[in-house]
Amino acid sequence: MSGTAGTGAGRPSRPVGAAARGASRPRGPHHVAVVGAGMAAARFARQLLALAPDGSARVTLYGAEPYAPYNRTLLTGLLRGRYASGTIALPTGGAAVRTGTEVVAIDPGARTLRTAGGETAAYDTLVLATGAAPVVPDLPGLRTAAGALRDGVHPLRTLGDRARIAAAVRSGGTAVVVGGGVLGVDAAQALAGAGAGVHLVHDREHLLDRHLDAGAAGIVRRTLASLGVRVHHEPGVLTALGANGRIVGFRLSDGTRIDARTTVLACGARPRTDLARAAGLAVATGVVVDDTLATSAPRVYAIGDCAEHRNAVHGRAEAAWEQADALAAALAAEFSGTPAGTRPPAPPVLLRLGGGPVDVAAFGDSTAAGDDTEVVTLADATRGTYRKLVLRGGVPVGAILVGDLTTVGDVADAVARGEPVAGDALGLLVGEGRP
Repeated sequence: MSGTAGTGAGRPSRPVGAAARGASRPRGPHHVAVVGAGMAAARFARQLLALAPDGSARVTLYGAEPYAPYNRTLLTGLLRGRYASGTIALPTGGAAVRTGTEVVAIDPGARTLRTAGGETAAYDTLVLATGAAPVVPDLPGLRTAAGALRDGVHPLRTLGDRARIAAAVRSGGTAVVVGGGVLGVDAAQALAGAGAGVHLVHDREHLLDRHLDAGAAGIVRRTLASLGVRVHHEPGVLTALGANGRIVGFRLSDGTRIDARTTVLACGARPRTDLARAAGLAVATGVVVDDTLATSAPRVYAIGDCAEHRNAVHGRAEAAWEQADALAAALAAEFSGTPAGTRPPAPPVLLRLGGGPVDVAAFGDSTAAGDDTEVVTLADATRGTYRKLVLRGGVPVGAILVGDLTTVGDVADAVARGEPVAGDALGLLVGEGRP
């Protein structure tokens, strides 16, 4: 994320220091306010306070949730009992964390923000790390006449969501997970591990379709079936069935009925951009940023799931951390009066599921096909493993590993390097000395 050559939505890029020109340097510590207290925010705060000269900066995180920053990617691990709640907390390097404090407006001209409680606070630099909101599908019967989700329906995005789902599962009955992407598959295996009967409904031809091909997805489906998860590929309209104000099941387009006491929505997430849009910042799918992560407003930056860089919203923890690190390094360099160094790109991880029976990794252009590609595949249905390497001109551009991730490090490095494979490509998949 370093450099200044790129553009964002047609705007010229602006180096970090340029945003401050024309404004006098504040006396005392430079106040950096961060809207959001999630993974990107915590990483940014910790890195900035570690890199900036002592006393040059103070950081305040404003989080709408009542919890201190935590690792959101471990929520399904909490569901399956692999982690305790206290073990997923994230360090912030000594930043002030305002939990339960929602920011409802920002004024880039005055350099102030306003909270839901009516407080107005000043800042010198503002970082938007507002994350993304879960997508709620428009399914018939899912909402009440007033527009609220019916009882028994839960997104899975926050610690509060996880607590509600866990309580519902403890009360018994069958769970239905809507969505067969990364979160949906992980939630289904977690709920099955917690003892629930689980149905997983997906509106595509195979699971994890953004990252896996049909062969790899077939292994994942068989692994889920071994856990008791029943997968339904629903190409038509999924209808929610209600009784006494709550969802009691779903009807598939072929007439099949699935009973459900608990429904988990895992249909993706959408960048939270309302604050930025209301303040007049450039917004496309996400908050538009240039190569320095600067938005269209002076001294306002955006990182993580809410940021759109070069027409892409990444939505991955690795990308959010890379952005947090890059911005922290640039601001720390500004505060110390030294040039910011460059940072290497993040590894090309698109998908990583582990810690449960479904063990999957995908990298780069994992589903590429065409005359210009060579595909090396090694599948073993009996052992439940699938390995695939996609090459162009002998250069690995993508890979899929399912069931056996022994070689995941070597494969990831090969895709990241973008250099021709030395020797047999099959050897990269199975590892030196492996059968």
